Parts: sequence; C-alpha cells; structure tokens
Amino acid sequence: MSDENTTTQRRWKLSRRQFLIGLGATLTVGIASAPILTREARLAVNQYFQTGGLPTPDGPASPFVWFEITPDNHTTIYVPKVEMGQGIHTTLAQIAADELELDWNTITVKLANLSQGFDEQMIFTFGSTSTMSLFKPMRQIGATMRVMLRDAAAEQFNASAEQIVLENSQVYLRENPENRLSYGEVIAAYQGDWVIPEDEPVLKSRDKWNMIGRTMNRVDFQEKITGRAVYGYDARMDGMAYGAVARPPRYGASLVRAEAGTARDMPGVIAVVIEEGFAGIVAQTRQQARNALSNLVLEWDGGSTMTQAELEAYMRVPEDATGAILVQREGGGAQPDGRVIQADYWTPMAAHAHLEPQAALVSVEGERVIAYISTQHPGIPRGDIASLLDIPPENIDIRVTYLGAGFGRKLGQDVGVEAARLSRSAGVPVHVGWSREEDLQYGFHRPPSHNMLTAILDSNDRILALEHEFAGGDIFFGNGLLPNFVGNILGNDPMTAFGANIYYNFDHRRVFAYRRPLDIPTGYWRSLGSFHNLFALETFLDEVAHEIEVDPLTLRMDYLPEGDLGERFRVALETVTDAANWGNAPAGSAQGLAVCYDRGTVGALVIQVSGDLENLSIDQAWCAVDPGLVVNPDGAAAQIQGQIVMGLSSAMYEELVLGDGLVSTQNFHMYPLLTMRDTPEITVLPINSADEPVGGLGEPVIGIVPAALSNAIFALTGTRKREMPFYGIN
Repeated sequence: MSDENTTTQRRWKLSRRQFLIGLGATLTVGIASAPILTREARLAVNQYFQTGGLPTPDGPASPFVWFEITPDNHTTIYVPKVEMGQGIHTTLAQIAADELELDWNTITVKLANLSQGFDEQMIFTFGSTSTMSLFKPMRQIGATMRVMLRDAAAEQFNASAEQIVLENSQVYLRENPENRLSYGEVIAAYQGDWVIPEDEPVLKSRDKWNMIGRTMNRVDFQEKITGRAVYGYDARMDGMAYGAVARPPRYGASLVRAEAGTARDMPGVIAVVIEEGFAGIVAQTRQQARNALSNLVLEWDGGSTMTQAELEAYMRVPEDATGAILVQREGGGAQPDGRVIQADYWTPMAAHAHLEPQAALVSVEGERVIAYISTQHPGIPRGDIASLLDIPPENIDIRVTYLGAGFGRKLGQDVGVEAARLSRSAGVPVHVGWSREEDLQYGFHRPPSHNMLTAILDSNDRILALEHEFAGGDIFFGNGLLPNFVGNILGNDPMTAFGANIYYNFDHRRVFAYRRPLDIPTGYWRSLGSFHNLFALETFLDEVAHEIEVDPLTLRMDYLPEGDLGERFRVALETVTDAANWGNAPAGSAQGLAVCYDRGTVGALVIQVSGDLENLSIDQAWCAVDPGLVVNPDGAAAQIQGQIVMGLSSAMYEELVLGDGLVSTQNFHMYPLLTMRDTPEITVLPINSADEPVGGLGEPVIGIVPAALSNAIFALTGTRKREMPFYGIN
C-alpha cells in the first residue's frame, strides 16, 4: 500500500530529544558570524555540546511510508537508521511493532532511504542516539497506523472503533474474536483516501507492552547467516568493473604529475583515469586494477614529515596553560590550597579495525547516479558526489548497504567519490573496495591524546578540587561536518571533550582543553573523546583512593553526583560490586572499578585479573548499565560486550605508529587485536530506571574499560598503567 491516496491532516514530527551528535552544523551560522568568542561563550558552547538538546528532523507524515502491508499480511518496516551490526533495526522495529500490534514473525525490516522522504540527518547513525531519539517517534507512527487500521476495520465490520481489537496483525470484534480480518485484508478492502488523524494517538501504557523491554529475535540474522546480506563489498551491478586509486607517500602530499606509463597495457585494464590531483585504474577484476597502479608514473610533492617522536612531543598539555579552553567550571575560579596529587595519561592513535574496509559501487549515468555505499551518513557521500559531478543531490540515488561495522569511520565516505570519478571516466559502474593496508594507513584515525589530572585535598584527605586538562587532535573538524574555521573560533574541538566533564560532587571542578590539530587525518572513533578522558579520570580517582588509603568504591560513594544522577550512580555501583563480590576477589586475583555518565547512560564496570605483570590473565568483567529503559535486553548486552572487548583490545595492544609522515602500520600482523582466548567472561547487568530510553548503549562504557583494567592491574601487581597500549605488540 503506497501513500498516494493518503490525506495528511496532521504533520507527524519527531519530538525534541537529546542532542544528536553531528548536527552541530545548526550552530555553524551563529558561531561563524562571531569574530571571536569570549571564554564564557566558549564554555557555554562546550557544555551545550556535552549536555544540550536539538530537535531532530521531521519524518514523513504518512504511516504508509514507514509501513508497507501487503495483502498476504506481511509487513515491511522502514527504519531510518543504518544497521552496522549494532542491532538497531531490531530495536526500532520492535518499538513500532509493539504499538501497531504486529505479529513479529510476519515482518521484514529495511533501511529507509532519502527518496522516500526521510531526511538525511534522520538516517545519519552516530553517537549512540538512535534509540533515545526515535523511541517516542517510532511509537507515535506505529500508534497512528494502529488508529487508522482500527477505524478502517470498524467501518468494514459496521461497528464502533471501541469494539475493535488489534492483535498479532489481525483485527476482530471484542465480542466475536473468531471472526477476524488480517491487516492486509483490511487495507485491501478499504475504499477512498486514508486520513491521518489530527490528534496525537494515545500510546500504550507500559503494562500493555508486548515487545518493548523483551528480547526479540534479530531481524537481520537470517540474511546474515545465509549469506544473502549485502554489504558494501558485496554490491554488484551488470557490466560493472573494479577500481583502484593511487595513494600518496605522505599525508597531504599533492600529485603534481601523472602519466599512464605502461598501465594501459596491463591485463584487464579498461581505463586509466588521470585528473587534477587524482590517478586511478579501472579493470575487469580488483586485483588487476591494483596491479596496474604500480605501472603509473607519478610524482608527489609536499605533505607531512612528522615522525612518531615528534607527534608525542607535540601532543602534550603545556606547562604554562597556553591555549587553554575552559570546558567545565563548577565552584569558584580560584583553586583552594591543600595537598596536591597529580598524574598524567597517554592514549595513542588507533584504527577502527572494522571487519569491512571502505567500499562503494557507483554508476554515473549522465545526470543521474546510483551509488551503493556502506555509510553511516548517506548525506555526506551524496553531497560529495554531487559536488564532484556538478549535479543536484536529488539526482543521486544513495542505496545504503549493511555495514561491516562503522565505529565512526564510515562517516567519512571518500571511497564513494573515488568510485564516482572512475565510473564517470570509464562509462561503466565501478566498485572500489579499499584493502586492509589502505584502511589502516589512509583512513582517518583516533587522535592521540595527553591527559593531566590534579587533585587538591584538605588536611582530612577530603577532595576539595579536581582539575582535568587534556590535549588532543581533532575529531569534528576537517573530516566531516564542521569546517576548520569553526574550530579556530571555538578554540577546541568539542567532541574531544566528551567524557571529560567531572560529575562527582567535588566543590571545585575545572576542565581545560588544548586543541592540537594535525596534518595527519584524525576523526571519529567509537566514543569520541570519552575513551581517553574516562580512562584518565577514572584511573586517577583510583590513584587518589590508594594515596589516601580509601577503598575505590568508598571514594566514589563519598562523592556521588547530586540528585537523580547520584542515585543512578549509587544503584549502578551497588549492582556491579554486589555481582562481582567486590573486595573478595579469589586468591591470586584482583579487581578494578570504574564508572561513567556518558550519552545519558550510567555504567559501572568491574574487571578481574590474575597472574602477574608479564603473564596477565583478564578473567571476568561485570558491567551494570542504566540507559533509562532497556528496549531489547539481548541487544543491549551484545552492545556492552562488544564495547568491553573493543576497549580491552585497544587498551592492551592497539597503536598506530607514525613513520615519516605516514602510518607505518600496514596490516594486522603489525596491529594485534584481542583474541577469543584472551576475552574474559562478561556479565551484563541491565538497569531500568525510567519509562523511556534516556541514553545510548553503543558507546558509553568503552571509555571506562581501560580504567577498570589499569586499576585491576595495579591492585594485582602494584604497577600503574597510565599509557596505552599497556602491552603493545608481543
């Protein structure tokens, strides 16, 4: 059923929800118009990014855009978020299906697309905001469809709407449940235009939920298990070829001369494409295209010459506080006198290491383009391709595939532009799939960082003040959604400040950021700045607790945040420490604790280790997590387990090493990851503290993983790990 005969009387609109990271473009006009921001203005902007809220874009008004119900009673739900392994299609579908009273066994879930009227910012999937931003809207659109079906069924049964019951994709009269019609039959028999009710639909009460809060079968498992799922690397079109692109020897180097050389004579080569600053090959197979690259004659000029040693020297909090940008201030401006404890922490560059490297298949057909891309934000490649080809964005049909993980890297979809260049020149659809070497060396990376924390204590060892300073490379600027000049006006990248806020109830709290822009590509990585900031903050609190001879749990309980947040902290800490039997680790073992408030979610983690410093065994992990409401417990557990594994891997082993202006790390033999053998038993303890999701689950706890691990290692060995990776390449 299409929406062609639907009359819109009420514009359905997404409600205002927590700030969707990445919609900072809304701020750009106002910020750019100011020649300089005062310190207080910068503080306000930083806090807005951390805690503010923006409205999400409108969704299509007609429920028939969101739901397609066929005469055989099968329902397709169009979900406006990208599926990259996080299970969001299942979670959002069960929210809508619950309100619509669907039979879960008769649904298919597909990604909504731009041509259906979904705004590109709505499909944009990033920052653990999907469930909390769409929880009410998905319920509203499901409830609207339910009301429309109820009224249509009432007309067909010649009964009042109050007599109609909807259940498992069927309708019937309350006093005659044997006489049923399927949703498909109701729609097929309906005559006339469908009218969207003017009034907001009444949503089901919590005690009537059938799917929300329950584990439902993943809607994408069948496709993935049988191999029918299409990822960016799997995309195919008739008559397609494969492309490969020449890469510079250093970041920022310019291609000043390019000639075909003998590349055209190589087996399978269809076209040699040389444009200003660009050279590539189109061939019958991917390997043939890559092989021919070495036969091009290329001359590069300029670019970065930075070495690893220079990078580490540059990425420091300055001793004289030059360039400090105030991110948070609680209490007076002047710090009190007292005993000082100080420590600093280091986080290296890291790769996303997702299973699927960058991939796109693009067919340029005159003024129209079809592009299959594994991207978290279809609007970015759409705009980039439109700019390249000088055609309207609406002429570009972006078909987002499944993503073999994203972690922020698949926001930057440069591969789509590469495929478009090659397709335009060769006259055929061209697939470009990056190699693992390209992905590790030429993708943007998690920026390195240096954090310094200072605590001031009174004579009774009470913490009077805590100051947190950090220096980091850019995340937001130069790689996507805000231009560099905005960074110059702000003075720092707000996304590097995620996780830096101090929520503990110390009288004086200050956070300062130092921007360290690099000529090395850096950008989004799972949890943004929270990974390095929470690692530093939660490890430092453990150090203070040890210094004053207080149990780390007691220290945190003594300084819980005020109000409801403090209660959420308390419940999470009690839940996780009770489960882990805190303070009673088995002989030869030790435990470490860390807690966070990030993306609206409270998480508390205990990690247990054994062995010694040279032969460490990570045995168990317990994580209590409170996002408000857990919609799908199994999906939530999978997200937390994934964060713990990824966090342990990065903390223990992962580091990109810079050579002469280029990452020298080429493949996984130089970039080890945590293996199944070293993965601990993980227990996830979900907490429901609200009637709706107030936080996300894709990222918030990953930052406390290295902290809990460092704290456990210290408890076991007496050696403090302040610099990641803790072990590196063995």
